[in-house]
Amino acid sequence: MKAIVFENYGGPEVLRVAEVETPEPGPGQVRIRVRTAGLNQLDFKIRSGVMRQAFPVTFPAVPGLEAAGVVDRVGPGVTGLRAGDEVVALTDTGAYAEYALATVAARKPASLGWDEAAALPVAGETSQRVLELLGVKAGETLLVHGAAGAVASVAVQLAVAAGVTVIGTAAPANHDFLRSLGVTPVAYGDGLVARVRELAPQGVDAVFDAAGHGALPASIEVRGGTTERIVTIADPTAGELGVTFSGGSQPSAGALSELAGLAAAGTLRLTVAEAFPLAEAGRAQERSATGHAGGKLVLRV
Repeated sequence: MKAIVFENYGGPEVLRVAEVETPEPGPGQVRIRVRTAGLNQLDFKIRSGVMRQAFPVTFPAVPGLEAAGVVDRVGPGVTGLRAGDEVVALTDTGAYAEYALATVAARKPASLGWDEAAALPVAGETSQRVLELLGVKAGETLLVHGAAGAVASVAVQLAVAAGVTVIGTAAPANHDFLRSLGVTPVAYGDGLVARVRELAPQGVDAVFDAAGHGALPASIEVRGGTTERIVTIADPTAGELGVTFSGGSQPSAGALSELAGLAAAGTLRLTVAEAFPLAEAGRAQERSATGHAGGKLVLRV
């Protein structure tokens, strides 16, 4: 099968199209003929080697964490899915490939497009995990940094649907988009603390940092000097400040199915900024690395 591989750490130029062995599903796994694969910032961080301690790879490595496609083979012990089913999945093998294996997969509703389906697993799992860690509930106020991004835009919708008041930092060009999601936008940068206090004079109950870029000191300040109920998925200095850094976890297929249903019904909006052909994975990762893609980036396989 064709796949994107890298054989050493480096820049996007280390990614290339290669012929590799098609994986065979083991117990509990399905094999998916990939239609679209989602990009995440973790992809280029793994490729560059900066995450080698937390995410070691065996070369040659195939990037990618999430995909949408059609089940073409089912491993022993799999129930509920069969060959021919259209699915959305968190992959066990690299998703930048014609075929990938997955243990966590859910049926894709027919009304959910392939690009949007591939945008769902990581953003949905991350959003649910962080909101649960923060324990936000109806009537509380949540500050979200990088609120217009692929992950945070899902999180703010889930929070708003739960009755939470959400303030989101973003560039001015994204403020109308955030308003359409029920979020009160605020510009980041100098003076952020004062702007947030003007919007929430009673203070904020929790902070979700999906941006990094030094937002944690301001987050601690708007929380009244405490690091409680602040979670980041983007700032590696979190430990130095006493802030919780949350990495990935494995959701259930049921949770993924529920998120897919919300997206299919239009309750959860998934914004795909651009779709690239598989061979342009390097260019796609370059854009992802800017942090200003304006939505999810996907590869069409």
